Amino acid sequence: MPQSQPEEEEGDVVEIVTTTGDHDVVDEGHFTSESAQILIGEIMGCNRDLENIEQNINDVQNKMKNIIDVLGRV
Repeated sequence: MPQSQPEEEEGDVVEIVTTTGDHDVVDEGHFTSESAQILIGEIMGCNRDLENIEQNINDVQNKMKNIIDVLGRV
């Protein structure tokens, strides 16, 4: 998103922690629109991961139901 002038917002110290243990820290007083975009991107990535996990769970549950149905007919 193009911006006519840089924005800077003060906020709490924010730490991004990934499953690999990597982290980025945004220091108080240096929280910018770019920092916000990075955090939004991280949230979107986590949301995508959760949706994939949910789909995998649904697939496994359906597979189990099908197996149970087959066993019920035997």
